[in-house]
Amino acid sequence: MSDDNKVKGPASYFPSIERKYGRPVSEWQELVAATGITKHMEMVAWLKDTHNMGHGHANAIVADLRAKQAA
Repeated sequence: MSDDNKVKGPASYFPSIERKYGRPVSEWQELVAATGITKHMEMVAWLKDTHNMGHGHANAIVADLRAKQAA
């Protein structure tokens, strides 16, 4: 894959998130959205505390979710 076609931003974490935690990113985002939490870092903390997710992975899920919600 050339640098022009390389996945960047939060989506670059998605393959490793799905491998490590065993769920598709869309499912993680549905779980986060269902909590009713609206603040970015509170969403990240919920993933970390409730599902033992690493900070980078949790942040990538939340950043992508919030971008989709804003669109």
